[in-house]
Amino acid sequence: MESRNITELAKEFKRKYPMTIAWRLNKNARVVEKYLRPNEEVLYVFAAQKNNNPFDIFTTAVLALTSERLIIARKRVVFGYFFDSITPDLFNDLKVLSGIIWGKIHIDTVKEHIMLSNIDKKALPEIEKMISSYMNEQKMALSQSLERE
Repeated sequence: MESRNITELAKEFKRKYPMTIAWRLNKNARVVEKYLRPNEEVLYVFAAQKNNNPFDIFTTAVLALTSERLIIARKRVVFGYFFDSITPDLFNDLKVLSGIIWGKIHIDTVKEHIMLSNIDKKALPEIEKMISSYMNEQKMALSQSLERE
């Protein structure tokens, strides 16, 4: 995929899955764009709330799966932002939780547990497939390169 505008990709996800609660996609996407490396290819973009509370709808994050890592970016309302980067070597597992309307994605890494909530439950299989497939492919490639050494 060509390095398309992250905002447009996030809005495309929101149009495809309108029940996802996400705000300020443009501001959050700009944080992702700030940290993209020159040759880093964007594979998939989605939005979610980065929390475990279904009533907290003010922690929208834009997530971008790239050719190197999973980026999680949140722009603060007044000033500053939060940025997380998960490389395949730090990724452990992904869990999907589906409710009546929304679902959650729980990402387990070596260092922390990340909960993404208020996601349209129809989007859950697509998100799981994209992240799990990519991370597994990268881990296998890494282990094969280590075996050759």
